[in-house]
Amino acid sequence: MNKKKIINDPVYGFITIHSELIFDIIDHPYFQRLRRIKQLGLTELVYPGAHHTRFHHAIGAMHLMSETLENLRTKGVHITDEEFEATLVAILLHDIGHGPFSHALEFTLLKDIAHEWLSQLIISQLNDEMNGKLTMSLDIFLGNYQKKFLNQLVSSQLDIDRLDYLKRDSFFTGVSEGTIGAERIIKMLNVKDNELVVEEKGIYSIENFLSARRLMYWQVYLHKTSVSSEKMLISIIERAKRLTQKGNELFATDSLKLFLATEFKKEDFSKESEALHAFLELDDYDLWGAIKVWSKHSDTVLSKLCQMLIGRQLFKIKISQEPISKEEKQVLESKIIDTYGITAKEAKYFYSTGKLTNNAYLSDDKKIMILSKSGKVRDVVEAADLPNIKAMSKIVRKYYRCWPKDISL
Repeated sequence: MNKKKIINDPVYGFITIHSELIFDIIDHPYFQRLRRIKQLGLTELVYPGAHHTRFHHAIGAMHLMSETLENLRTKGVHITDEEFEATLVAILLHDIGHGPFSHALEFTLLKDIAHEWLSQLIISQLNDEMNGKLTMSLDIFLGNYQKKFLNQLVSSQLDIDRLDYLKRDSFFTGVSEGTIGAERIIKMLNVKDNELVVEEKGIYSIENFLSARRLMYWQVYLHKTSVSSEKMLISIIERAKRLTQKGNELFATDSLKLFLATEFKKEDFSKESEALHAFLELDDYDLWGAIKVWSKHSDTVLSKLCQMLIGRQLFKIKISQEPISKEEKQVLESKIIDTYGITAKEAKYFYSTGKLTNNAYLSDDKKIMILSKSGKVRDVVEAADLPNIKAMSKIVRKYYRCWPKDISL
């Protein structure tokens, strides 16, 4: 079988599959599942073009990683063919642990289990299946490999993951403010003392990258309608879990039924475990199929929430600089109780309050380091004479409250 294929990507054009191992990973059911998980969850309810998937993103990130490693080689950075392939595999599988609707349900279907941890477990299982061929990839993914810059390319504040998702999400949503010069940034990358650095002449591209990321958070990832719809989806799943765990029979695929009925913990997940096997069968389709059926369920709370989400009758949302007061929350709850004739416990499914945070750059995290012409390496905040970058290192907090549109406050 010919495994040297090319994929036509709408963002980058033709992408080459570099090896038989990479082909076999892409062809694996665990990876094919990513075709059925949208990259931006419910953001299509705001930007109708946002139908791209985790599969698209993973393939695109692999392409950018290939370009990056080739560029580093031209600058004299020693990267063996084995390290080249292993790093491509690490970025290809960096999101393999995402569940349905990506981040929206990360802590609802599963409690306190992040997708990065699941990715590590799944890569480890694939490594067993492929007779240890992913051992170096797993080390790079975990940051255990001797060449630290390879891990920084997979996971840092200027990693290939971010370069692809900003460019791709901007393309599919049509939000031009998120456009970045990924190719320019890649050309400016270098390695100094085993650390990833950006050459000084690329500092304006980094400013644009951080600015684009900040704008994409407010305009796309934290768009108020996206937040509102995600809170509705979370309420639906929480209600479905409560009903299931109280003995009510709900329509669901076998995998979804298991997660509705069981509060899994980290220790329940291991290679070959029932929990991991069921998780790897879950995707967006499980949820949408269930939501359509639940919209006709006899439970008023569940059916109403499902009908609202399917019909795009989304919660009204208000963003403010101050958190909602206890008194305001009580007024909101009372109105929902009176309008729908439900109990206080049931009313909690119909509103949500919380905090939104946006930080384009964290100065205490894995820093973006700038390499000056003199050979000195400094954090981008110190190296830049641009007030924008300094401002972007501050965390911006806003507060939201959302509730049904047919209830006026």
